[in-house]
Amino acid sequence: MPLYKTITPNRETTVKIWKIKESYDALMVGVDLTSNSLKRVLSMKSELHQRGFLSVRHLLKAFGYADADLFYDQNGKPHLKDGKQISITHSFNFSAVIVSDLIVGIDIEKQRDKIGVIAHKFIDYELDYLNNTANDYINKLTVIWCIKESLYKLFCTPGLSFKQHCLAIPFEINDEETIAWIDYKSRKHRYNIEFLEFEGFTCAYAIA
Repeated sequence: MPLYKTITPNRETTVKIWKIKESYDALMVGVDLTSNSLKRVLSMKSELHQRGFLSVRHLLKAFGYADADLFYDQNGKPHLKDGKQISITHSFNFSAVIVSDLIVGIDIEKQRDKIGVIAHKFIDYELDYLNNTANDYINKLTVIWCIKESLYKLFCTPGLSFKQHCLAIPFEINDEETIAWIDYKSRKHRYNIEFLEFEGFTCAYAIA
């Protein structure tokens, strides 16, 4: 069982990260999928996506949940039947789930140079403190993307913009934490952020 890491940011919150080493067939063993989930995974054209989907079900099992305990609302936000808050992510060969009594969001991304090409699409305020010639520029951009994706997932409101409404307060990579805000429709919402890097990936999660 390749449970890669378990993090407990506070008493109400747990993060579990999975390193996807198994084949599709191996991941199908030991999880009881609902008919909708089985139909969904069988319809996926990419085995990488299938393995990511199934690894999340193994993470749910590690939390003590079954696939049937998970459902999605009309905006695509995941929920648990017991009322706990949940957020889910997977990227290439890593997946992660965060479960909490608090409102949470999580994202994992692979660190790639091409994020610099699309930076103008998701940063604005952050330009004031980013240095695009610094050695850690790509890493910082990846952290900011993960932060904003986490905010988007927890807020889950149509019309929310990464660039216009989500702000990541200045940080250094070795800080492993910062503050972020959602400034939306004249209301400001503050979130605690924690982030980490591993094997060329970045993970960030937001906690209300």
